[in-house]
Amino acid sequence: MLSDMHLAQLNIAHMRAPVDSPELAEFIALLEPVNAIADAAPGFVWRLKESETDPTATVVHDYGDHLLVNFSVWESLDALWDYVYRSAHLGVLRRRREWFLRVAEPYTVMWWIPEGHIPPLAEGMRRLERLKAEGPSPEAFTFKDSYSSSEAASLPAAAEARK
Repeated sequence: MLSDMHLAQLNIAHMRAPVDSPELAEFIALLEPVNAIADAAPGFVWRLKESETDPTATVVHDYGDHLLVNFSVWESLDALWDYVYRSAHLGVLRRRREWFLRVAEPYTVMWWIPEGHIPPLAEGMRRLERLKAEGPSPEAFTFKDSYSSSEAASLPAAAEARK
């Protein structure tokens, strides 16, 4: 992996009920402790926050009131994997069907960015749309079909080599 690259990650979830509803109250209560774990995790770089003072505030965006957005940057794929699957985050992830609808299309996307770059939300949404339309590539991938930062640096040859 090239040391001057970081991993951007966007995850969207279709809420079963409005964010301020009783149905989502338990999930909202879990945001602060789970986000604190992310913030302290090895390899964590940045996450999109609605508020610096209210840790339970969800990100407001223009993509629909039913969508919850999680957008972050990590030093490596392994660092993100460890947070998602080897921390208390996993307990919340296992309960996602209580709060979010199941969707058939991709809802998570990752891509490599230059270290120091903080991508805007619109960039993440474009990457997710690319993944939906074209499938995994070095420019838009998932844990299941991931690419190294060196493969991303050699676009489009890496995508062609996997076909």
